[in-house]
Amino acid sequence: MARLYLIRHGRPSSTWGGHDDDPGLDDVGRGQAEAARDWLLSRPTDARPRLVVSSPLRRCRETAVPTAEALGVAVEVDPVVGEIPTPAALSAEARPGWLRSAFQGTWQAIEGDMDYDAWRGDIVTSLAARGNTAVFSHYVAINAAVSRLMGVDQVLAFRPDHCSITVLETDGTTVRLVETGAEAATNVL
Repeated sequence: MARLYLIRHGRPSSTWGGHDDDPGLDDVGRGQAEAARDWLLSRPTDARPRLVVSSPLRRCRETAVPTAEALGVAVEVDPVVGEIPTPAALSAEARPGWLRSAFQGTWQAIEGDMDYDAWRGDIVTSLAARGNTAVFSHYVAINAAVSRLMGVDQVLAFRPDHCSITVLETDGTTVRLVETGAEAATNVL
């Protein structure tokens, strides 16, 4: 079975709902990215990631770079592991309230113009097709995968900290949750 590592991005230079729609990492976040790299490289050779995948957003791409450089591979950008899609008619100012509401419910109850339960299935399907891979993603996208694998409909299955590493296994078809990453108090809610 191949190992998949879902890594939440490091601490960004501004928080969601802030003025920068695509912030990079702050100094703490850069240190977290290096610590994640070191942890990933300390895995046994047969479980060490060989590929690095990232959400298109800057905070994930910057978190992925130290690992990719250490492995000598390019970062593959994959929108499937990106942020939860915001309804088209929703303004940037309304997004934080929409997210807070979504966090309180189930995947089927999220208001929007798409099927968010299907979105989380797409994430798991994408992960199943990968070998030993480090996937740098987001709070909600990681919850999408973990809640699906745990068989729960709640949007928030757990609260991954910045650079929290959740471990999965795949045989190329199915995905199994091995362990969730570190949780912490977060300002997401």
